[in-house]
Parts: sequence; C-alpha cells; structure tokens
Amino acid sequence: MTTTVLVLNCGSSSIKYQLVDVANGKSLAKGVLERIGEPSARLRRDDAGTGDQDGPGSTDGTVQDDVAAADHEAALDVILRALESGEHPLSEVELAAVGHRVVHGGDRFAEPVLIDDDVEHSIDVLSSLAPLHNPPNLAGVRVARRALPHVPHVAVFDTAFHQTLPPSAYTYALESRTAAEHGVRRYGFHGTSVSYVSRAAARLMERSVEDLNLIVLHLGNGASATAVRGGRSVDTSMGLTPLEGLVMGTRTGDIDAGVLSHLRREAGLGIDELDDLLNRQSGLLGLAGANDMREVHRRARAGDEDARLAREVYCHRVRHYVGAYLAVLGQAHAVVFTAGVGENDAWVRSHSLSGLRRLGIEVDHVRNSFAGSRSHIISPDGAEVAVLVVPTDEEFEIARQALDVAAA
Repeated sequence: MTTTVLVLNCGSSSIKYQLVDVANGKSLAKGVLERIGEPSARLRRDDAGTGDQDGPGSTDGTVQDDVAAADHEAALDVILRALESGEHPLSEVELAAVGHRVVHGGDRFAEPVLIDDDVEHSIDVLSSLAPLHNPPNLAGVRVARRALPHVPHVAVFDTAFHQTLPPSAYTYALESRTAAEHGVRRYGFHGTSVSYVSRAAARLMERSVEDLNLIVLHLGNGASATAVRGGRSVDTSMGLTPLEGLVMGTRTGDIDAGVLSHLRREAGLGIDELDDLLNRQSGLLGLAGANDMREVHRRARAGDEDARLAREVYCHRVRHYVGAYLAVLGQAHAVVFTAGVGENDAWVRSHSLSGLRRLGIEVDHVRNSFAGSRSHIISPDGAEVAVLVVPTDEEFEIARQALDVAAA
C-alpha cells in the first residue's frame, strides 16, 4: 500500500503544500503559492525536500516562479502541475490520501475524519468560530475534492487534540445558558503541532509519551502553551479563538475583558475596530512597532525602550504559564520549545525560564546557544525538569493522521 500523502494548508491568499512519504518520514516535495487573486501570484517550491520525523525538511533547491492564480482552483491546478513536473510526479508515486488542515472543529470533531458533504457543511457552520481560517480551509477542501475525486480526503483539526481538556479547564465562568447557546468555551489551537512535538520529545528523552508530563511552548507569530499529561492535552492557553493566552506577533493574548467595554465607551470603538485592535494591531507590533521578534531584538539592542519592554512582557507571560501548568500537572518532566521563535531564539528561551531554578527548571547557556535544526536538550545534566528544543512538523503530523484514517 502506498504511504504517500499530499498535505494542503489553505489560507485566504495562499496554499502551503507538502508531499510526504509517511513510512520513511521523508518530504518528497513542498512549497507555498502566495498572492492568490492578485495579478501576479508567486510559487515557491522545493521538489527535493529531505525532512524526517525529527524535523522539517531542508529548503535546499528552492525554486521561485511568478504564476497566474486568480482563485484557489487555479492555484491548486498550478501546484498539481508543479508536483507532476517534479522529481516525484503524483502519477508515479500515487496518493494514499490528501490531508487538509482545518483550524476549528468546535466540539464536533475530536479526531481527523474522512471528508464528505456532511463534513464540509459542518466546517462551514463552524466558520462563525474561526471566520478568518475555516472559510479558506473549506475553499481548499472543495477545490481539492474536485481536482482529486478518487483519493480519500481527510480533515485534520487544530482543535481536535484539545478535546481531552477536562470541563474544569474548558469551561468559562460565563452565564451557562448563553455560553451553551453560542458555543462559548475553550477549544485551544496548535493541537496538530503539540501532538507531533509531544511524541518527538518522548523519543528524544527515550521515554513513552504516555509516561510523561510536558509543557509545550509553541512560540511563533501565533503562540500558545499546553499542558500535556500522558500524551493528552489537559490545559491550553488559547481559548474560544486563537486570541487568548501568550503575547503574540500582533495579538494581545490575555487581557481584561473589561478593556473592551472601556474602549467602547471612552474611545468610541466599534466591534470590528476592537477586533482589529486586539488581533492585528497589538502584541509585539503594538508594543514595539514590529511583529517579528528578530526585529524587536535589533531595536532593543539599539536602545529602544519600547522594544526592551516588549521582550520582557513576552517572556513574563511565558513564565507565567509555565508556572501555572506546573501547578496543573503537579509534576513536569520537560518544558518543550517549538515553532519559529521557540526553535530559533536562545534569548527568549533563556529569559522565559529565568528564576525557575528552585522549581527544577534551568537552561544550560552553552547548550541553549546551539543553532542546529535537530531536536536537542538545553538543560544541564541531571536537571529535575528537562528543557528541550523540538522542531515542529505539522505537515508530517497531518500526513500521518490522514494516512491512519484512509487506511482504516
């Protein structure tokens, strides 16, 4: 049986894709088509990805082309033609499944599922909970099902991993009838990444994931913290939407809900303006004028006090959640950093965990300075709580889950 899966991650103006051989953990081809709907779209592709199960593929051999892609259907056609002309044509490798990233599955989807018309309809209904994400995800699903009608299509939901949250963790203290009527509860996100990273961390520690308590810090432009007990999510920082929790590139993270009514009364801001303020104008961008942590560091080193404060706020919030999840878990075997900032920013890792030595958490500064792309341990030998850096690979995780569903 073939074990090759095409993974599609569709945004409003882009499609990321990766062709994965799940059996050997190899990325056969990958890329992203950006600027869909603009006069000149751009396809960046690597037809010789070399990833494995411990980290994403390399980007050696990346090719960039300007293409015509007026809509998602045209964009997917460009991607399929690019794949066919690459080193691993779809007609030769065959496909076991197409795996689709879908951000919000609400409380309806606790597992990946084969996509049929009913599942499409449910994703559409759940768009009210993720209006920026589910509609483009769904557009990609519909286009791909038409383009590849004889291949199983599988939806893998970011929220599914967090369906193991206990009621005490997912319930907001909001009037219960209103909450139930409108689906207001904690759902959590980045679940696909956390699932992959939890298993990779267990391999690095040479332990079974079922025997570990982990605090996974997914730090990218979007950022979240998750408490994982025995491979199951028991608490997570993102909530009804991806806004809650850690400070992010452009999102506030945790904020007093009373700020909204205060700004409504005092500044006259409407609902859409408040939404834009919290999600797109705040976070690192709002504090330091830049949403890329590398630029924030540059400005801080140049003496910019706003950038210095932004870094401290960012790390303070991470430390806050690490402490909270130590309490939730009772004992942690490891703190795991992943995603763009988590994998690459030694300063953030060190400062986020500073002052936690009494709790068994410490960073070895020599190990922390290692800039390789593989999973590695950055805590001292004999530390009570290991500190790990584990590159995430959401595409591989989607491929693995899609193959499991298709094979069943």
